[in-house]
Amino acid sequence: MNPKQKKMLYRIIAAAVLILLIQAAAATGALLAAPVPAAFLYLVPYLVVGWDVLVKAAKGVKNRQPFDECFLMAVATVGAFALGEYMEGCAVILFYQVGELFQSVAVGKSRRNIAALMDIRPDYANLEKPDGSFERVDPDEVEPGAVIVVEPGEKVPIDGVILEGASTLNTAALTGESLPREVKAGDEVVSGCVNLSGLLRVRTTRAFGESTVSRILDLVENSSMKKARAENFITRFARVYTPAVCYSALALAFLPPLVLLLAGRDAAFGDWIYRALTFLVISCPCALVISIPLSFFGGIGGASTCGILVKGSTYLEELSRTGTVVFDKTGTLTRGVFEVTGVFPAPGMDKDLLLETAALAESYSKHPISQSLKKAFGKALDPARVSGVEELGGYGITARVDGKAVAVGNARLMEKLGLTPPPASESATAIYLAIEGAYAGYILISDVVKPSAAKAIAALKRAGVRRTVMLTGDTQAVAQAVAGQLGITEYRAGLLPEDKVTQVEALLAEKAPRENLAFVGDGINDAPVLSRADIGIAMGALGSDAAIEAADIVLMDDDPARIALAMDISRRTVRIVYQNIVFALAIKAACLLLGALGLAGMWLAIFADVGVMVLAVLNATRALYTKDLARRNGLA
Repeated sequence: MNPKQKKMLYRIIAAAVLILLIQAAAATGALLAAPVPAAFLYLVPYLVVGWDVLVKAAKGVKNRQPFDECFLMAVATVGAFALGEYMEGCAVILFYQVGELFQSVAVGKSRRNIAALMDIRPDYANLEKPDGSFERVDPDEVEPGAVIVVEPGEKVPIDGVILEGASTLNTAALTGESLPREVKAGDEVVSGCVNLSGLLRVRTTRAFGESTVSRILDLVENSSMKKARAENFITRFARVYTPAVCYSALALAFLPPLVLLLAGRDAAFGDWIYRALTFLVISCPCALVISIPLSFFGGIGGASTCGILVKGSTYLEELSRTGTVVFDKTGTLTRGVFEVTGVFPAPGMDKDLLLETAALAESYSKHPISQSLKKAFGKALDPARVSGVEELGGYGITARVDGKAVAVGNARLMEKLGLTPPPASESATAIYLAIEGAYAGYILISDVVKPSAAKAIAALKRAGVRRTVMLTGDTQAVAQAVAGQLGITEYRAGLLPEDKVTQVEALLAEKAPRENLAFVGDGINDAPVLSRADIGIAMGALGSDAAIEAADIVLMDDDPARIALAMDISRRTVRIVYQNIVFALAIKAACLLLGALGLAGMWLAIFADVGVMVLAVLNATRALYTKDLARRNGLA
């Protein structure tokens, strides 16, 4: 408990002890001989535990926004004192504060769960000065291009590239993945990881405010601003419901007595006012107003500990209704780590020269295929030999290598140049080359399917996803082989980047009513499709700006099994939300009817308010726990 919660607990205990002492004195008859009236004796514990409720109610009236739970409690308890029901007035305010304390502790637990993620925020950076010494500074003060030192046990404060050193990084706070990651000179590192072993010298590539850790923290901290439909419904409901029950209670207090009075019967004003006060206590909407946001907050917090960042409760709710999942292939279902498996030069063309020319033309590209060509060549490349590089989306690259015009890309690029390449192997991706407008040969490159991809597709189908579709710019044969290996029901091959948007548009038109379509991509070149889908999910997006900006849900590692886990978390959270709505409304409706008929007293009203709230909050906190769901998906 924090100091504020402890102070409230002490007030509750003190008030409870005072009430018990007064009750004991009343039971022995000592209260009858007391010179102080019972009302004043009971007023002491009432004010000890409830003075802040009265203050909040008064402020609400002053600000012309009186209709909240504090106003309901204040009217009900002051009314009970006016009717001489001192014990019940004290009990209502006491148990109301017990419920508020319980709720505060539950919310604090949710916040601490997310605070585990917030622990990735670095406190300082070791900035290397020109003379070789180090200065501990605030990460905000470090400029891009500066050199920092990360010692064993410290968090990487800013994104950068390792200049010297080798180490093992713990990325669990970012990815939910417990397996450490080995890094060495030349590797990129992202902020928020913990350096476990060696000393690292890192050249920063971004300012702290633009680094991965800062963007993730901002994303999580602001996730509550995007409310789910259930939350918006409760907000609108409470806005109408609270004044409605206040006016209903007023009518219950005075209309029946007036009717009885006109009919010549005893009006029994005290009895009807007591019923109205009971009605007010029962009607307090705390259970709904508190437990619904708490459920979504818990779901988002639980997901974040699994390396799944949800940008708002609306996306968590929408994910639960996903019936179609569309995948990009490269980097999503496959590792995106290509290997050259064959070099086939045209007659008269040297094999090594073909590979060298392709590697030089692709030397400026960061695409995985380009990386594989450079790796296969295995020698240092001279950038001065390359000029006029132009990247053609969906086709390939054109450049001048040693003064000669070179085109490297797919069969469509060759056709665009008026060339007819020979058919390549059906099980790999063919990269064709043309030099000075003449066909020069092709290189076969193979991608590797992720080990967990097939299990992830099976898990999605078990979760109720009725349709899985793969989109790829690769050939029909490669797409068919990968889809068959993974158990994907449909695929679309040979797509340009703009074709993927068209395909998603068509799939959106075919989906069932009240069903959502989720697109899963690597977040680098899939931003338009991520934005167009009902739910955009970026995979393996550690450090990817495009993913964090375009996607609604960001998976911080590249394991597709986390998609099914995210859906399980979403569906559990939504189930909890609707359980609380139905439970709270059903109990309150029954108790309101009993209270209006005079069959329910203030003690039942306390259960209908505080008891229902405590049970709803307890149920809501279940959304925090995701370990069983992670185990079910093989991620524990």
